[in-house]
Amino acid sequence: MRLVTTVLLLALTAAPASAAPTVDVWTDPRHVDFSSALRFGNDHPPLTSIVIADRDSVLAEGYWRGGGPDRVENVKSVSKSVLAALVGIALDRGDLPPLDTPVARWFPEHSDLLEDDPRARITLEDLLTMRSGLETTSFYNYGAWVAGSDWVRGQLRMPMEFEPGTTMRYSTGASHLVSVILERATGVRPSVYAARHLFGPIGVQGVHWDRDPQGHDFGGNNLSMTPRQMLRFGRLHLARGEYDGRRVLPTGWVERAWRPRTRSHWNGFGYGYFWWYRRIAGTPVHYAWGHGGQRIFVLPEPGLVVVTTADLGPGGRGRMTRTLDELLVRHVLGAIRRPATP
Repeated sequence: MRLVTTVLLLALTAAPASAAPTVDVWTDPRHVDFSSALRFGNDHPPLTSIVIADRDSVLAEGYWRGGGPDRVENVKSVSKSVLAALVGIALDRGDLPPLDTPVARWFPEHSDLLEDDPRARITLEDLLTMRSGLETTSFYNYGAWVAGSDWVRGQLRMPMEFEPGTTMRYSTGASHLVSVILERATGVRPSVYAARHLFGPIGVQGVHWDRDPQGHDFGGNNLSMTPRQMLRFGRLHLARGEYDGRRVLPTGWVERAWRPRTRSHWNGFGYGYFWWYRRIAGTPVHYAWGHGGQRIFVLPEPGLVVVTTADLGPGGRGRMTRTLDELLVRHVLGAIRRPATP
């Protein structure tokens, strides 16, 4: 096990037994010992990394089971939150029209599917919020969808289950449509656009993108990033779109992307533009969620980013939500939360 921690122990102040009910206040995370979080990671396979940081410093860092700060990880659906950032940049640069634009504009070769209501009314915002109304290509449909010869048509031809813009059905095919729309709107693949306008400005290089059978970047899944690169992306959002004093995301875009517009049908969690939202132990948490333990948690208050990765090999695909909730509640928030003085 490799552990790196840059913090010192600070005892948390306890409220007197007779104190009135208190509100949350936070100990300065720079003075907190997060070693229990790292012990937790060591004791909970298939976790391979935990990184805890504020805007300026890495506060605790641990790697296990072959993990490392520069080991490339398949971050799975964290990729969707990267797409959301690219959409914000493209809107600001004038490379994309407003989000209420029907997606049929970008797929004339599939006009036979999109010329009639309700498919003709599916908008880019519907895709970003997983409310296209189309049956999902994730979960039980994922294998057949990626085995198909045309992923765009494979999503567009799925049965309509709901009116567009009404009900969320999480679907990787919907995010793949956004990737293709970005390519057609900007004239370059999203991987190139990201290198120029997103990853380059925050010092991230060498991110690998899979491609579909037509050669389009598969932005909704399977980006390859290191934990430290994931941390940079998280810090960009913690700082509301700035990095090292430079504006990278448009002003207000982070709040716009984070704002929940719907709730998942299978877990009840809030969903914005390819970002998840929950209150965990009463604390607002926005996060990029990848299958199997790949996460970027952003906690605006108390000002932290928590990155986790996990092994995706045999035995490494179990449910991680409860495990990571315990990490956040007991070993991150629990370490910095202290009762207010009466």
